[in-house]
Amino acid sequence: MEGPNMAESGLCVRSSQELWTILLGRSALREPIEAELDRHWEKLHQGLSYYKPASSAAAAKLKANKEAAQPLKDLSVRISKLLGLDEEKSLQIVQCYLQEDYRGTRDSLKSVLQDERQSQALLLKIADFYYEERVGLLRCVLLLLTYFQDERHPYRAEYASCVNKLEKDLVANYKSQFENLFKAEAPTWETHGNLMMERQISRWFRQCLREQSLLLEILFLYYAYFEMSAADLLSFTKVFKEQGFGLRQTNRHLVDKSMDTLVERIGYFSSLILVEGMDIDFLHKCALEDCTDQHQFSSTPEVTKEMDQLLLTLGDIPHHGPVLLAWVLLRHTLKPDESSPVIRKIGNTALHLGVFKYLSTMLQGLGVSGNNCTASTAKMCIYGLLSFVITSFEEETLGSPQHLIDAACEVLSAPSLAELFWEMRPNMGLGMILDSAVGMFPHKTGPLLQLLTALLSNKSTVKKVYTFLDKVSFYTEVYKHKPNDIVSKEDETLWRRQTPKLLYPLGSGQTNLRLPQGVLGQVVMTGEQGYVVRWDYSYSAWTLFTCEVEMLLHVVSTADVVTHCERVKPILDLVHKIISTDWTVSDCLLPLTSRIYMLLQRLTSVINPPVDVIASCVNCLIVLAARNPGKVWSSLHHTGFLPFASTPLTNMAQSISAEGMKAGNYGNLLVQIEQPRGEYSVTIAFLRLITTLVKGQLGSTQNKGLIPCVLLVLKEMLPTYHKWRYNTYGVRERIGCLILELVHAILNLSPEGEDAGSTPTLQSLCIYSLANTEAGQAVVNIMGVGVDTIDMVLAAQPSSGGTEGPEQILIQTVKLAFSVTNNVIRLKPPSDVVSPLEQALTQHGGHSNNLIAVLAKYIYHKHDPALPRLAIQLLKRLATVAPMSVYACLGSDAAAIRDAFLTRLQSRTEDMRIKVMILEFLTVAVETQPGLIELFLNLEVKDVSEGSKEFLLGEWSCLHVVLDLIDSKQQGKYWCPPLLQRATLAFLLSLWQDRRDSAISVLRTKDKFWENLTAPLFGTLPSPSEMTEFCVLETCAFVMKIIGLEIYYVVSGSLEESLKAVLQRFSSGRRYQYWSQYVQSLVCHISHTEEEGVRSFPETQMLISAWRMLLILSTTHSDVMQLTEEPVKLKLFMDVLDGTKAVLMVPMSLPCLRLGSMMATLLLILLKQWRTVVATAPDILTPLALILESVLQADQQLMERTKAKIFSALISVLQIQGLNGREIPQLPQLLLCVCDTVKDEALSLMDSTHHLSPPGDAPEDRDNMETDSPRSLQKDQRDGVCVLALHLAKELCRVDEDGEHWVSVMRQVPVLPSVLSALELSMRLKQNLYFTEASLHLLLTLARTPQGAAAVAGAGVIQSICLPLLSVYEVSSNGATQSFSRKAQDSPCWPGVYRLCMSLMESLLKTLRYNFINEALDFVGVHQERILQCLTAVRTVQSLVCLDEADHTVGLLLQLSNFWKEWQFHLPQLLRDVQDNLCYLCQTCTYLLHSKKMLHHYLQAKNGEAPPPGPLARPQRAVAAATKEDGGEREEAEQKALLTVQCSLLKILSKTLATLQHFTPDCCQILLDQCMDLAEYRTLFVLSFTAPAFDPDVAPSFGTLLGTINVALGMLGEIEKKKEPACLNIASLASSDEIQALKSLLMFTMENGFYSTLLSGLYRHFRRGSPSSPASGMLASSQSKPPTPGSKGGHEGQEPIIQLVQAFVRLGQR
Repeated sequence: MEGPNMAESGLCVRSSQELWTILLGRSALREPIEAELDRHWEKLHQGLSYYKPASSAAAAKLKANKEAAQPLKDLSVRISKLLGLDEEKSLQIVQCYLQEDYRGTRDSLKSVLQDERQSQALLLKIADFYYEERVGLLRCVLLLLTYFQDERHPYRAEYASCVNKLEKDLVANYKSQFENLFKAEAPTWETHGNLMMERQISRWFRQCLREQSLLLEILFLYYAYFEMSAADLLSFTKVFKEQGFGLRQTNRHLVDKSMDTLVERIGYFSSLILVEGMDIDFLHKCALEDCTDQHQFSSTPEVTKEMDQLLLTLGDIPHHGPVLLAWVLLRHTLKPDESSPVIRKIGNTALHLGVFKYLSTMLQGLGVSGNNCTASTAKMCIYGLLSFVITSFEEETLGSPQHLIDAACEVLSAPSLAELFWEMRPNMGLGMILDSAVGMFPHKTGPLLQLLTALLSNKSTVKKVYTFLDKVSFYTEVYKHKPNDIVSKEDETLWRRQTPKLLYPLGSGQTNLRLPQGVLGQVVMTGEQGYVVRWDYSYSAWTLFTCEVEMLLHVVSTADVVTHCERVKPILDLVHKIISTDWTVSDCLLPLTSRIYMLLQRLTSVINPPVDVIASCVNCLIVLAARNPGKVWSSLHHTGFLPFASTPLTNMAQSISAEGMKAGNYGNLLVQIEQPRGEYSVTIAFLRLITTLVKGQLGSTQNKGLIPCVLLVLKEMLPTYHKWRYNTYGVRERIGCLILELVHAILNLSPEGEDAGSTPTLQSLCIYSLANTEAGQAVVNIMGVGVDTIDMVLAAQPSSGGTEGPEQILIQTVKLAFSVTNNVIRLKPPSDVVSPLEQALTQHGGHSNNLIAVLAKYIYHKHDPALPRLAIQLLKRLATVAPMSVYACLGSDAAAIRDAFLTRLQSRTEDMRIKVMILEFLTVAVETQPGLIELFLNLEVKDVSEGSKEFLLGEWSCLHVVLDLIDSKQQGKYWCPPLLQRATLAFLLSLWQDRRDSAISVLRTKDKFWENLTAPLFGTLPSPSEMTEFCVLETCAFVMKIIGLEIYYVVSGSLEESLKAVLQRFSSGRRYQYWSQYVQSLVCHISHTEEEGVRSFPETQMLISAWRMLLILSTTHSDVMQLTEEPVKLKLFMDVLDGTKAVLMVPMSLPCLRLGSMMATLLLILLKQWRTVVATAPDILTPLALILESVLQADQQLMERTKAKIFSALISVLQIQGLNGREIPQLPQLLLCVCDTVKDEALSLMDSTHHLSPPGDAPEDRDNMETDSPRSLQKDQRDGVCVLALHLAKELCRVDEDGEHWVSVMRQVPVLPSVLSALELSMRLKQNLYFTEASLHLLLTLARTPQGAAAVAGAGVIQSICLPLLSVYEVSSNGATQSFSRKAQDSPCWPGVYRLCMSLMESLLKTLRYNFINEALDFVGVHQERILQCLTAVRTVQSLVCLDEADHTVGLLLQLSNFWKEWQFHLPQLLRDVQDNLCYLCQTCTYLLHSKKMLHHYLQAKNGEAPPPGPLARPQRAVAAATKEDGGEREEAEQKALLTVQCSLLKILSKTLATLQHFTPDCCQILLDQCMDLAEYRTLFVLSFTAPAFDPDVAPSFGTLLGTINVALGMLGEIEKKKEPACLNIASLASSDEIQALKSLLMFTMENGFYSTLLSGLYRHFRRGSPSSPASGMLASSQSKPPTPGSKGGHEGQEPIIQLVQAFVRLGQR
C-alpha cells in the first residue's frame, strides 16, 4: 500500500513510542534532539488532549484527503468509532501502526481488510498500539522532567529549554486531563461498536488507570522542581478527596485484582503531590532561621482554614496519613497557638493510620517498579518530612519506634541522603533516631544496625560507620532483678559494679568483653520489664559482634538458636554492605568474615536451618570471592555446604551421570526447605557465589572442584526451576536469569591449557550438557518465549520504565539464552552426529512453530534493541553451521519478516547495531542460504524474450537500502556511521565472492554505483596514530576486493565505462601512490606501537590483504588498472619493501610477523613480475639482508614460510640486479646467516630423514631412473627454507667470485660437512630430491673456482657422492632403453641428480686437475656400467634427457682424457671400452645429423612421443590433429623440436671428437719426436671411407670422421641461406644469439673433425712399417662380433686421405 520508504515520505508523523526511544538515546539519532523536540512540542504541550474525540469536521477532512488510499480511510473510520478518536488522528495512528507494528506484508493487508474476522483482529491490535502511543507520549514528558536539571545528562540543555516552554500550561492541561480520565464513562458496545465487549472495556479501564498514574507522576516530578501555590494545593486536595486518592473511580466496578497496583500508585502520587505542595523542606528552613512568614502559607489564612476543614474529613484510608502529618507540621510551625485542637485531632488521625509504616510501604512500592528518579525524588520529599517531624515532636509520641526506623531506612537508601545525614548535627532530624537506637545498644542490636546499614552509600560513609561502631561509649543491659554485686544510690538512678563481669559465657582464650569493677551505670527505665541500665563503658562494637557470632556457634543446636540468629543476621547484613561498598575495610573485619565458614557449616547441618542467616552468610562470601576467589574456595571446600564429588571424575559420561556426586548441605536445603516453602534466598545467593567463583578464573584444579556445583545447576535446577513453587512474583525469572548468567560466565572462560582427552573441564561439561541433555531443551524453551509474551509482560507493568522489574529480568534471561546457545554452537567440538540441541533448534515444526521462526520474529520487539540483535546473531550462527533452510522454516511469514527486517534496516532512527547485525546476517546468508537471500534480493525478471534475462530491483529488495547506504552523499550523517558502511560493503563483497550474477548485473548498471562504491578510496584517512574508527580500513579493503574481483572475472572489454573512468581517476589522482604510502605507514605504525597496534590488527590485516590482491592483479591487468608507469611501480615496490622491513624487524611480535609474512608474499610476486622495475631500483639487497637477519631470530615454527619468501626474494634480486659492480657491506653477514641456516637445516633434514627411514631400510625403487620418489613427509620441498637457502648460498658464492668472503665464512661455519652428510644420506635413501639437487648446484658453483674446488674436494665430496650415487639409478641388464627417463628435461628428478654429479666431477677435475685425478678415476670406475650404457643409448633413445646425460658423460670423459695415461694405468679395460663406445657415438651422432628424415622418424616412432617442444605426442595423434590444426604451425613446431635435438647431438659430437683427439698422438709430437712409442696408442678408426652407418655392426671409419666435417659444413651452409621457405630455414627457427652459438659449435666440430682425421691418418702413416696386421687395431663392434676389414683395406696407399697425409708429412719435415 505504501512504498518501502514510507517513514521518510512524510505521510506518517513520528510515533510517540519512536520519539521516546530517541529521547532515551536508544536510537541512531543522537545530535539533532532539539529539532526533534521542537517538531513535537505541540504534542508534548497538549498531552493526552492531542488525541481529540471524533467529530464530523474531522470525518469530512478525512474524506477529502486525496493522498491516503481508500482502504486506509475506511479502516481509519472503523478505528475512530472503536476508540472514539478524531478521524484524522485515527488515520495517523493507522499509518504509524502499519509502519512500526504491523506484522504482515503490504500485499496481505488488502486480504486482511476484506476478511471480517481478520480485520477485527487488526482493529484490536491498532487499539493496543493507540494505547501504547498515549503512554509513550506521557513517558516522553516524564523523561524531560526527570533529566532537565541533571548536569550529567547529555541532552540536559535541550530538555531544559523544552520544559521551560511547557511549564506555563503543563499543570492546567495535565490536571484537567487527569480529572477527565477519572470521571470518564466506560465505553459500551452501543457507543463504540460491537467490538467493545467486556474484555475490551476492561482493557480500556486498565489504560485509563495507567494514564492517571503517569499524569500524577508527571505532576509530582513537576512540583519537585516548581513551587505550588496555596490555591493549587487546595484545588488538588479537593480533586483527590473527591476521587478518594484513586479508590473512588467512576468505573470502580471494573477494577480487578491485576489493577490494584495501578490504583495504589495513584494513591501514592496523590499523597506525594500534596506533601510536596506544602514545601516542608522550605518550612523547616524557615523554622530554623526564624522567618516563617516567608512561607507561602503564612499569608493565606482563608486557604488554611478551608484546608483545616477539608483535612478533618480525611482519615479513612492510609493514603491520607502523610498529608495529615505534613499539614500538622505546617500548622504547628506557622501558627502553633491558633488551632491546636485541630492540629491534635489531625495528628492523632495520622498516627492512627500508621503513617510511618505506610511511608515505608509506599517507598518500597515505588522503588520496586518505577523510574528510579521518581522513587528517589519521593525519598527526598519524605526525608524532609521525617526530619522535621522528629525534630518537632517527641519520639515517644510518634508511635512504634520500629516503624519509624523502617521508614527512615527506606528514605536513606536514596543516593545522596546518607552523606547528607552524616553532615548534619547529630541532635537534629534523623540523627535523633540514631541516638535513641544507640541508647538501647547492644540490648537491641537490630534497630542500630538496620539504620547504619542504610547509612552506607560510598567509601566516605563506610569509614564513618566503621569508626562509629569502633568507639561505642555505652553498654545497655536489661535486668529483671537487681544483681547482688551492685551498689546503688537510694533513688536507684545510678548503679556501680563491685566485681568485674565477662559479658559472654565463652571459653577462656576466646574473644570476649569484660565489664570492669567499679563501672557506673545509669538506670534509664524501670518498670514491668525490670531495670534498663546504661553502663558507662567504652568498647568496640566489632569485638561485640565477633562474640555474638561465637555465641551463635555455641548455641547452634539448642533452642536459643532462633533468638541468636535474629541478633546475628543484622551483623552479617552490615558486614556485607560494608565490604561491598569499600573493600579496603575487609582486613579489619577479618575476625567476623573468617567465622562465616564455620557458621555456614554449623547452621546448614541443623534440623531446621535458619535460611535468612545462611543467605546472609553466602552474600558476604560472594563479595569476598570477587576479590579473593582462591581463598574463599579453599575455605568453603571444607564446610560441606557446596555439592562435591565423592569419587574422582575421570570422564564425561561419569560426570554427566553425576555418579558419586553428593548435593552437599545446600542441595538438601534446596529440596527440604526452600522448594516446599517457595522462598529461595539461599538459592539466589548460591548461584551468585558460583558465578563469582567461575569469573574469578580460579585455575583448572579448583574449576574441577566446581563441577559438582555446576552439574547440580544443569541437571537439577535449569530443567525444572520453572515448575517450582514460588510465593513472590518475579523470583522465578530471577533464578532463570542467574542460572544462565552462570552458564554464560563458564562459556566465556578462556580455554584452559588441558588436553581435550583428559577429565572434563567446566566448559566442556557445560557444552556437552547443554548440547545433549534436557538442560539444552530448557534453554531452547526460554528462547521460545517469543516476542508476543514479552510484549504482553511489558504492557502489564504499571511502572514508567524501570530497569529492574520482572519484565526486564525476563528480557535479560532471553538475551542470555541467545548468547549461551550461540556460544555452545561455536565451541562445540565438531561431530558427525547432530546433537539434541541442534535438532531442537532446527527442526521444522508446524506453521511458524519452529524456533527459527520464533527467533526471526524478535525483530518485532522494540523495547530493548539488544534482544532482536542477539536473536539475529544466533540466526546468523545457525545459518552458517546448521544444515537447514531458514527460508523454509519461516514458512508463510517469510515475506512479512523480510519486510520487518528491511523496515528496521532503512529506518534512520533505528539502533545502528541492529542494522549492522541484519547486514552481517544477510552477508552469511549469501553463501549459506540461497532461498533466503533470493527473498531479500527480491529481483524481478524484466525480459525473457531473446533468451537473455534482465533483472530489476523489486519493491522490497534489500539492495535499495544498500545502495542508499553507500551513496556518498549519506556518508558522515548520523544514520550512516562508519560501522554500518563497513557492514554494507561486506554484504556487497559477499555478492561478488559468491558470484551472485543476477544481483551484480543489476548493481553494476545502477547510476553512479561505481562512483559511490569507490568513494572511500578517494577520501583522505587520518594518520594511523590518530585513527579511532578502524572499521574504515575494512571498508576500504572491501571496496578494493570488489574492484579486484570485477576486473578478474569480467573481460576487460566488457567492463562498465563508469568503472573504467573510476580506475582512470584512481591512476591520474595519484591514488596508487597515496594508498601505497598509507599501507606502508599503517604497517610501520603497528611495528612501532605493538600494544595499540594489536587493537587494529584485524582491520589492518584485511586492508593489506586487499591492497596485495590489487597489486598482484595489476601485474597481469596493468592496462585496465592504468598502472603502467615505471616510476609509479617503483614507488609502490619500494613502499612494499619498506613496510616488509618495518614489521619483520620486530621478531618478537606475533602480529608483526603475520603482517610480515603477507607483505613478503607480495614483495616476492612483485620481484618476479616487475623485473624491469626492480632492475632500476636502488639498493634492495641491504634491506633484504637486514630482514633476513631479523627473521632468523624469530620463532622458527612461525617463520618457516616467511624465511622461504625472504630467501626467494634475495635470490631473485641477485639474479635481476647482480652486484652492478657495487660492494655490498652486508655480504659477509648475509653469507654467514645463509650458511648458518643451511647447516642447521641440513642437520634437521638428516634427523627427519633418519626418523622416517631407519638405516638399512631404503625405500625400494619402483622403477629405475624413470620416476622420482613422492615428496616425503619431512621438510624437503622445492620452495622450502633449506632448498632456497642452498640456492641463495649458490648465488652469493657466484657474486663473490674471488672468494674473499665465503672462504672465511665457511671456515667459521661447518656448512660443507653438514651439507655433504645430508647429501650422502639423501642419495643413499633416494629421498630429499630437491635438497639433493640444490646442494649439488651449490657444490658445482664452488667447484668453478680453485679455492672452491679445493674446499669441496677437501670436505670429502667423493666419499659423500660416489657410492651413494649408485642408489640413485639402477643399471638394467636387458638393454639400455629402459634406463632413460621420458620426463621433461628440467623437472627435478633423480636422473637430473646423476647428471649434476657428472658435471660436478667434470668441474672439479677441470679446476683441480692432477689433485683430483684419483678421485675422478674412482668415480668413473664405480659408475662405468652406467657411463657405457649411456654412450650406447644415444642410438636408441633420442629424448633430450638421454642426450643431456650423454652430453654430461662425454663432458666428464673429455676432462678425464687429458689424463689418459693415468687412466690406462688404473683402468685399462674401461679406457678401451670408452674409446670404442666414443667412436660408435661419433658415428651415431654423425649419421643422425646427416639424415634429418631418419632422425625425425626416430623421434616420432621410437620415443613414442615428440620431444618436449613438439606439440603432439604420437604419430596416430599427429595424423588426427593435422586435419584439425593449421599445417604450417605444426610443421614449424616439429622443425623447432628437431633443431633442439640436432643441437644436442652436435654438442655431444663436438665433445666426443675433442675427447677422441686426446687418445691419438699429438701432431707435433708425431712429426718431431723420433723416440715416440706409437704402440701406446690404439687405432680407433678403420681405414674405410663409406658414409657413416647407423648399424652397430659397421665399425667407425675415416668415412665417419669425414662425414662429421661434411655434416657441419652442410648445416653451416643452411644457416647462411636466406632464400628458402621460412619453415625450413634454421635462421627462421632460432634467435640471433642461438644462431651465433650454433655457428661456433659447428666451427668447433669441423676443426675437431678435421684434426682427428689428420691425426688418425698420421698415426697410420707412421705405423705402416710395423708388423701388426691392418685389422689388429680395429675396433670391436658394439655387438662384440669379429671384425670385417673394409674392402679397401688392402689398398691403403691409393686413398686420397693417405696421399694428403704424406704430403702433410713432407711439408712438415721440411
